[in-house]
Amino acid sequence: MNGPGPLGAFLRARRTRLHPEDVGLRELGPRRRVAGLRREEVAQLAGVSVSYYTRLEQGLSRGASAEVLDAIARALLLGDHEREHLDRLAVAARHTPRVRRPRPERLADETRDLLRAVDGVPAVVLGRRTDVLAWNTLGHALLAGHVDVHGPDDPARRPNLSRMLFLDAHARELYVDWQHKARTVVGSLRATVGRHPEDPLLAELIGELTMKSPEFVALWGDHRVAPCDTRSYRLHHPVVGALTVTQQMLSIARSPDQVLVVCTAPAGSPSEAALALLARAGVGGGVPRSSGPPRNGKGPAPCVTHGAGPCLPG
Repeated sequence: MNGPGPLGAFLRARRTRLHPEDVGLRELGPRRRVAGLRREEVAQLAGVSVSYYTRLEQGLSRGASAEVLDAIARALLLGDHEREHLDRLAVAARHTPRVRRPRPERLADETRDLLRAVDGVPAVVLGRRTDVLAWNTLGHALLAGHVDVHGPDDPARRPNLSRMLFLDAHARELYVDWQHKARTVVGSLRATVGRHPEDPLLAELIGELTMKSPEFVALWGDHRVAPCDTRSYRLHHPVVGALTVTQQMLSIARSPDQVLVVCTAPAGSPSEAALALLARAGVGGGVPRSSGPPRNGKGPAPCVTHGAGPCLPG
């Protein structure tokens, strides 16, 4: 095994974020030369030997039991989502997955129907790697009006919202608190990598962002894990100006790796008026249509209309 691997890197990152007083230990002995807790302190708190914990953190041991993981999670004060992430990393460490290049993600007919059903609000369907699988006109106009509206129709040209957030100047300027959005996106990507450690396309995305964005490198190294949930963001849109939207994520039962994200604003608010103005402005170049095969082999594919909003998972 080369290096500590994802499990060891995660344990070390969580250990360095804690201080003795956080876990009820007194600072004794010589001045600390490392940030956070020492390995021996984590081992003491977890009730395991120092050598065993060291091997685990160095990637030299793959067989940690559920009881040991529970004890380490308690010692490191892991939250529920971090605890689940630790379990996934431990399972992945026990196996050497067969790496296969996955097929392009596809949108089920039912998902297209769901996208049409949220007419009038920005909405977007995101895949496992935050690729835009489909969006409605208002979603495209709100989040990426400078990008080809038909991009999601071609798997080779699909916009990726994580890539855009870090590497696209328009996307960076859209979010007033860009750092907050970036932390959310990276925390969600961390969770996704834990669920799919064998995904080469996901690894390529992380590699590209690592090479091109110093901000991504700093956030990725923090090893924070956060699921995609409901969050509000202040935006500065190039057409309608300032507005605040709440991005809400809906899981898609038929395709568990895909999510529908909708952007909403309070009724009667200036932000709702801004979305209505954006819809009337017709930004986005019309209604996107699927270029995929006809539904059930009969007739043209249905039109995908209106709205988008990434939660990136986050």
